[in-house]
Amino acid sequence: MTSLITMNIPALRSAFSATSRRTFSTSRAKLDALVYLEHRDGKINPGSLSALTAAQKVDGKVVGLVAGSENVDSVVEEAKKLPVNKLLLAKSDIYNHHSPSTLAPLLKSIVENDSAITHLFAVHSAVGKNVLPRAAALLDTSIIADILNLENGGTEFTRGIYAGNAISTIKSDEPKKVVTVRGTAFDAAVAGSSEVAVEEIAAVDAKDHAPYVSSEMTVTARPDLGSASRVISGGRALKSAENFNQIIEPLADKLGAAIGASRAAVDSGYADNSLQVGQTGKIVAPELYMAIGISGAIQHLAGMKDSKLIVAVNKDPEAPIFQIADVGLVADLFEAVPEITKKIDT
Repeated sequence: MTSLITMNIPALRSAFSATSRRTFSTSRAKLDALVYLEHRDGKINPGSLSALTAAQKVDGKVVGLVAGSENVDSVVEEAKKLPVNKLLLAKSDIYNHHSPSTLAPLLKSIVENDSAITHLFAVHSAVGKNVLPRAAALLDTSIIADILNLENGGTEFTRGIYAGNAISTIKSDEPKKVVTVRGTAFDAAVAGSSEVAVEEIAAVDAKDHAPYVSSEMTVTARPDLGSASRVISGGRALKSAENFNQIIEPLADKLGAAIGASRAAVDSGYADNSLQVGQTGKIVAPELYMAIGISGAIQHLAGMKDSKLIVAVNKDPEAPIFQIADVGLVADLFEAVPEITKKIDT
């Protein structure tokens, strides 16, 4: 509803004369942010450091949360030096495997018990995508997923739609905002020399509806695909798993790079599912991304187009990958890639 106010200007000026001048000030309440610091094997997920950077754009304090008991002491030592105003520790076995049934109620409890916290952040990882929507439901608010940026003190968010071909801006007036952050869209927060005090909080009683059974991890000496500065990816044009290994691995070894794959290569059995880059795989933005035998379907481009330098090798000059590549080589990959590998200094 809009109302029209009529003022007597001369009278108003008189009221604010030099002898009766008053000073009015307006202030906006600070909006604090809670960041869930995901960790594994005693180390904080690098994507959580990006979520922390995003949280610093909110107009208020930043509160970090570490949950779990397994290798948690080393995680806390790392977290204490991060740019947070307060660090919470929920030390309990029920949080060791990031179960949404137990972790979401903890997040809800912290946000509801601290009226200053208006934002909840986590990286848009498998854990973040699993836990935060449940936390949002418990808080009776919406999930704002996979953001690329935030502005106006954390009330406006940008995120990709249509496989990254368009950017949408979301304005949220919700009192509590639950947000997952694309790890490659923000720089990682840098640890300082000073340490913040740790406040230990009690676990929230919650039943785990999907208890942990076991994990199967793919162990590799190569850099992690999600955080590597160099990535070599192969596509369906490699024709077999044997060719994939013989062509891609030597080049990756020479460059000290992580190995990725297109969905077509994964579906064909050339590479493990954990190596998939794209809309339904991992989102990467390394300094160097080499696409070997990848045509460049829109779903794949959505996962790597923010890379700093994109190099494509494909024998089809009309392949869509060349539209975004910084360097393109139209050639038979079975001849070109081994030659490139030979010419790279060890």
